[in-house]
Amino acid sequence: MSRDLERNLKIAFAGTGAQGASIGADFALAGLDVTFIEQWPEHVDAMNESGVTVNLPTRSLRANVRAKHLCQVAEIRDCFDIVFLVVKAYDTRWTCQLIEPVLAADGLVVGVQNGMTQHAIASVVGAERTVGAVFDMASNMFVPGIINRQNDHDTSWFALGALDPANRPRVEKIAELLRSSGRVEVTNDIASAKWMKLIVNAAQLVPSAILNLPFAEAVKMPGMEKVMRTAGYEAMRAAQADGAGIVPILGMAPTAINDPERHVDAIFDEVLKTFMMPDTLTTVLQDWRKGRRAEVLDINGHVVETLKKAGHAAPVNERIVEIARSIERGHLTAQASNSTLLAS
Repeated sequence: MSRDLERNLKIAFAGTGAQGASIGADFALAGLDVTFIEQWPEHVDAMNESGVTVNLPTRSLRANVRAKHLCQVAEIRDCFDIVFLVVKAYDTRWTCQLIEPVLAADGLVVGVQNGMTQHAIASVVGAERTVGAVFDMASNMFVPGIINRQNDHDTSWFALGALDPANRPRVEKIAELLRSSGRVEVTNDIASAKWMKLIVNAAQLVPSAILNLPFAEAVKMPGMEKVMRTAGYEAMRAAQADGAGIVPILGMAPTAINDPERHVDAIFDEVLKTFMMPDTLTTVLQDWRKGRRAEVLDINGHVVETLKKAGHAAPVNERIVEIARSIERGHLTAQASNSTLLAS
């Protein structure tokens, strides 16, 4: 893609929390025409006044950005060529409905999200304008305008895949843009890639949050590693029941392993080694500490529902969902002693 063409593209990031803002800042620093669309008023104000500061492990970046509040989307007159959707999975459909009027007729929505959101996106904007994505990078934000990103570009990973195969060349061009923020692959089987990531998310995100601990500490609690891996094994069975293939993710080499559980173990270990720092708080725990509900039903709940439709149970994921929902309802507190509830 020529630099002139890149600069002429109109790009939006719908959802500029820790992940969206840090990726969007990379785009702004690359000289691209980027608009941030965000629902946290103080964050919008801070970004417009002072830009976005991204604190990386060994350096800090600052980018001046243009941010819009959700209520200002109706004021936008130009249409976007690419919208990166970086909102919670449960906010997918209504966010797509919000931005669809300002999406170009041939524009694309790229769902950089947890969960199997590509179909929800397509239900609003059409499969021909939908690009699925899967990613791994750790970041957090508790102060408006300031992001702490624990993975620099060399250890941030993305994969993209079009729902409409005819869009493969366009997705390749989006991948070129996204490489300003990390390693990027293009796949012809984004559904399987998203399932592989959901498997490791089911094993790690919610179980560690239930203990109110960073993942690296939660996995060391008595019985928890077995619980986490078993949740992943159930998720793999759900993936296969849904027709997903076993595909490499996270930049891992293709494997000849014909044992689904060993493949789960390999992904689990890669995330622990490469993408999780000792103090990394999963996105679920960050949400809970902010008083927000998390993507429990879109991750472990999706495993439960998929296996139920196939006539099978997912007892470990069911228990994870039960405990997590009790925490969100205020009936239980996230704490390390909850390991006994999961490991019993």
